[in-house]
Amino acid sequence: MKKIMSVLLGMALVFGAARVLSAQDEKDDKKVQETKMSGNKKKDPVMNTKEKNTKLVLDVFSAIERRDNQRFTELLHPDFEIHWPPSLPYGGTSRGLKVDHPTWSETWSPLQPTEAERKMDPRVVAASEEEVVVLWHQRGASPAGDRFDGEVIGVYQVREGKLARAQMFYFDSVVVVSFLAKAKGPATTPKP
Repeated sequence: MKKIMSVLLGMALVFGAARVLSAQDEKDDKKVQETKMSGNKKKDPVMNTKEKNTKLVLDVFSAIERRDNQRFTELLHPDFEIHWPPSLPYGGTSRGLKVDHPTWSETWSPLQPTEAERKMDPRVVAASEEEVVVLWHQRGASPAGDRFDGEVIGVYQVREGKLARAQMFYFDSVVVVSFLAKAKGPATTPKP
C-alpha cells in the first residue's frame, strides 16, 4: 500500500509540475503572439501601460537633465499643468508652457552649471495605469560655492501617452527657499 501511495504521489508531482510548466509556456506563447501582432519583430513582450508611463516620465527627466527643451515639449500633453509648493519662487500652479512668473528653469539653471548639479537621479517608486511617482534630487551650487542637494517626490499623471500633470513635494521646502535666497545674494539697489 505504501508503495502504491508513493507511486501515486510521484505521479501527482510529475503531472503537477508538467501542468505548471505548460501554463507558463502558454503565457510565454501569448506574450510572443501579442508581440508579433503589434508589429514588433523582436520576441520581447509588449510593454504594458505602466511600463510605457514609466518610460515616458524617465524620458522627461532625461530631457530636463540635458536641457533639451524641444524634447521636453514633445513629451507634454497640450493641457499640461504643473504644481510646485507655493513657498518657492516658482511656486504655484501653471497651465501650459507660458508662465508669467519665474519658472523652475529660470531659477535653477544659473545654479546648475555642470552635469553634476543637473543630475536628478530619478527613481520610480510606484507606477499605475495613470500615474508615476518618482523620488529625485534637486541640486545646485551658488556663486559663493554653497551646495544644495535635496530630495523631492513627484507625482506625474500621464494621459494619451504624454505628461499631463506634475506635482512636486520637497522634503524640506524651507531649506530650498533659504538656499535660493542666499544664492541670489542681497538685492542691489541703484545708488542716487
